[in-house]
This record gives sequence, C-alpha cells and structure tokens, in this order.
Amino acid sequence: MDDPWLLAYPCEGTKVEEHSLRDLLLDAHKFRDLVVDFPTQKPALFRQVLLPVLLAALGRPHDPTAWAPLFQQGRFTQGQRDQLGRYLDKHRHLFELFDDVNPFAQVANLEAVSGETKGTASLVVTAPTGNNVPLFSSRSDADPLELTPAQAARWLIHAHCWDTAAIKTGAVGDRNVKAGKTTGNPTGPLGQIGFVMPVGRTLYDTLLLNIPSGPALPATDSPQWTRRSTSGRVEETRSVALPAWQSRDATGLLDLWTWQSRRIRLIPEQTDDGVRVSRVIIAAGDRMTQVPDIEPHTAWILEATGSVGGKTKQGKQRQPLPPRRPRRHQPGKAVWRGLDALLAVSREKREAKLKAAGYATSDLLIEINARRKKMPLDYPLQIEVSGVVYGNQSAVVEDVISDSIPLPLAALSHGSLARATILEVVSQAEGLANTVNNLSADLRRALGSEPVPWDKGQRPGEVVLHALDDLVRRLLVGLRAAGEDFDLVERGHLAWEQKARSATVQVAERLMESVPGSAFLGHTIQSDREQRSYRLATAEAGFWRQLDRILPRAAAARKSRERDGEKTTKTEEA
Repeated sequence: MDDPWLLAYPCEGTKVEEHSLRDLLLDAHKFRDLVVDFPTQKPALFRQVLLPVLLAALGRPHDPTAWAPLFQQGRFTQGQRDQLGRYLDKHRHLFELFDDVNPFAQVANLEAVSGETKGTASLVVTAPTGNNVPLFSSRSDADPLELTPAQAARWLIHAHCWDTAAIKTGAVGDRNVKAGKTTGNPTGPLGQIGFVMPVGRTLYDTLLLNIPSGPALPATDSPQWTRRSTSGRVEETRSVALPAWQSRDATGLLDLWTWQSRRIRLIPEQTDDGVRVSRVIIAAGDRMTQVPDIEPHTAWILEATGSVGGKTKQGKQRQPLPPRRPRRHQPGKAVWRGLDALLAVSREKREAKLKAAGYATSDLLIEINARRKKMPLDYPLQIEVSGVVYGNQSAVVEDVISDSIPLPLAALSHGSLARATILEVVSQAEGLANTVNNLSADLRRALGSEPVPWDKGQRPGEVVLHALDDLVRRLLVGLRAAGEDFDLVERGHLAWEQKARSATVQVAERLMESVPGSAFLGHTIQSDREQRSYRLATAEAGFWRQLDRILPRAAAARKSRERDGEKTTKTEEA
C-alpha cells in the first residue's frame, strides 16, 4: 500500500519513478499513465488493483449526469481523498506481499504435492520455461531469475489475468489433484477476451473512463482482499485464500476484476541485494463458468439467431436476443481495421431471417457515448487493446497483441459525420489491399502460375495496409479536431484518399515492374465454361479502374486537374 512499486509517467517532467498505490491513486491527476515491464501488465494492474480499490472506496456514479462533475473536476476533491485514505488505512494489512498469514493475492503456506517449487520464469511471460521459449531469448530454463518485490508483485498480478492454460502444479489440500497435477485449467480471464480500454489525458481521467456507472454494487460483491479476510462460509468467503478452488460465476465487478484464477505463493529470500523472489508455486485457481455480461472491457460477437426478443407488432413474443461471446483480437491486425465492431454502440434491429452475426462494442464505449456531451468534443481519447495469442492447447504464449488509436468522440454517435468517414476509410483501406492482391493474382496468372493462397505466404495487400497505417491514425487525430464541420472533414478525407492512392500505386508499380516480359504476351486459362486470357495490360487496366472506384474523391480531383490542364494548353495554343 505504501511501498513504491508502480511506475508512472508524470504529467510534468519526464522522470519515471516507482510510486506507492496510495500516492498513485490520491494524486492520479499528476500522472499521465502507467509504465510497465510488458504491455499486458497494464490492463492487469488496472483490473486487479487500481480500479477495484477506487470502486470499493468511492462507489460508482449512478448515471452519466452524476459522472460528469467527477470528470470535469479533473482530480479527487479533498473529501474524496480522505475517503480513499480511510479505505486504504482500513485494508492496509491485506496488501502485504509477504505476510505469513494472508499474503496479497496469494495462498499462505501453499505447498505442491511433489514438494517442489519452480523458478520465477514460470511467472514471467518473457522468460523461457519448459516448452514456452521466447524467440532469441538469451536465457535458458536453468538460469535463476531473481525478481525484486516490486517486479514480483507486478508479475503476480499479471499471472492472475493472463496465465497459460493446461496442466498446473497439484497443491496439497486441492481435492482435484491427480498424479500430482491439476488438468483442464483455462487461461486467465483476460486471455479469454479481446481487452479494450479507454485511456484519457491523465491517470485520473483514465480511472473515471473505466468505471461504469450504475446502481450500487450488490452486498455480495467484494474484491479478493476482503473476500479472503471475511469470516463466514468457507466456500463463499475464504476460498480464495485456500488451496482448493471452485467453478463459479462472478458476483459482480469487484469479484470479476480481482478474479483469482490461480493459487500462487511467492517464496522470498534474503540476498546481498536485499529481498528477492526466485522461486514460486503456481497451482490451479478459480474457474469462471462464463464471461459475464457485466464484463466492461471487451467487444462482443452477437450470435445470429434470427430474432431480437421482445414482442412483434401483433403482440406475439419473439425469441430471446442472440447470445454474446467476447470478440478476441486478431494477431497482426491493427486495431483500426476492427473499428466496425468498436463503433457498434447501438444494437441494430434484426429481421427474423437474418443469418449474419453482428457486433456490440464494449460497455465502456457505450458509456462514453452517453457521456460525450459532458466532455470536450476534441478530448484526446485513446483506445488501447491488448490480447495474448496462445498456442499448443493454450499452454504456451505465441504472441502478444498491443495497439492504441486516437478515437474522436463524435465517432461514437451513430449518425455522425466522423463515424461515417471512419467506417468508409476502413472499408477503403481493405478495398485497396484486396485490389493489390487481385493485381498480384492476375500477374501470376499471366505468367502461367497460380495465385498465392489467401492463407499462405506474404500477400502484397499486407504491405499496402502497413503503408496506410500511419495515414489512418493521422486522419483519426484530424477528425477529432474537425468535429462535425463538413468542409473540414471532406478536405481531410480527400487528402487521405490522395495519400492512400500514392502509397497503393507505389506497391502496385513494384509488382508490375518485377514481372518478366512474358507477362506482356500473357497466358490463356481454359475452364469448364469459358476461356480467359490474362496479360499485363489487362491486369494493369483493371487495377486503375478499381483504384478510381475505391477512391472517388481522389479520382474526381485528378480528372478535374486534367481538364484544367487541357483548358490551359488550348488557351496557350490559341
């Protein structure tokens, strides 16, 4: 609670230092953001510590109207600071990392059935352990990894959120242990969703943006540190502090955010450099039966069932709404390419025979949409996404997804110009990538080869998307300043199309210049129904036609310049 262990960027200056939980919360307006050892640590720290402490201490606003003055004041009032301080003082003893009786987020005296402990590499995602070996790692599984208490605390919290699945150490006292191990463990709860978090101008703003408004929390909902210290029925209260685990639903936001998906024990030792942690026990923890609808940090895939629930005009009862499941991020895909899902702030009506599934954005973005009139239109909102790609039965970490984009507040409004522009730009970018892929396929056919399969190899469309990435992000920043000014938005859209055209043409010209001369003569392919010839000239002509269709503003501006040039030439000749 009072030891420095959380790194943060100050709003003034550039010196990054470790701060205590107390200082970071009470003076949240003085910091821009957290600094972490690894991208997925940031959502873990917010979920397991910062947000639940704030929510448990101050409660939550009951609606956007009550939220607005909290956001506009820009910092905690003295009364709120006192209330936070009282909560921190009351629960200070529950935040001791190496307590003999009740260590924070751990199980005291946890012991493996085998009597063995493991190196802290099993706690640190970036360290090699067993068959989970990061590429080009300079360490081996046998190298001891000593963690400072601050590092151990951060990775401890990270494990509860993102730990890999499959086999875990069997703990003494766990009735489900077989042959010294526990099988069937799922990944940590954040590993099962595509994490989406709004980020504000300061740490204070970010905290408020991530607290959903609503009625008072149920009496049964509490964070793990009070659940483990409350007397009562063992299976309902102190279970998180015992080796035994259970499968259950989350009782509310506090329980969900501080979910103990593992039973862990850090084993400290005194070294010449001070207290260090090099050994750990990680056993099976509580299993969530399903991702609850109250989960605020994910977008959702709506399963199409052909009905929306409620009643028809004739008064007949409709079928229930389609079930939701978390939408996970796709590796290698920039977050702006999934903006159609992130901007799905309203659930559109569905016809009875609709077959396609839809999206629903995160509850927090829906909340921000309801609150946006209480915020400056040009507020520098960022959307950060995080995710882990697991492999080999989710037992190893193959990749980590981390990305951030600026998002204009106006884009959350269903009928806004900014929203329409963003969705059109995303569609255009995908169209340009497909056009270059089609050009590549036609050129290969002109040489008598087969196109590159869509799921194999490097396709040139990915090069186009990489070239467009910075342009899209710059456009998003520009749209934030432009607001709903039609002329400004149109000028920005035209500038984007012109730059996107130039970037796409560069990739396409490299493709056309790389083909040998035989592509000029082409190749004829005989199918069951028709005979079709492919050559360089037709492939190039098709590319230019598609380019003008996808980027109509740039095409119109180019044709206008050509007409003006012809008029000037004729005038000079006359």
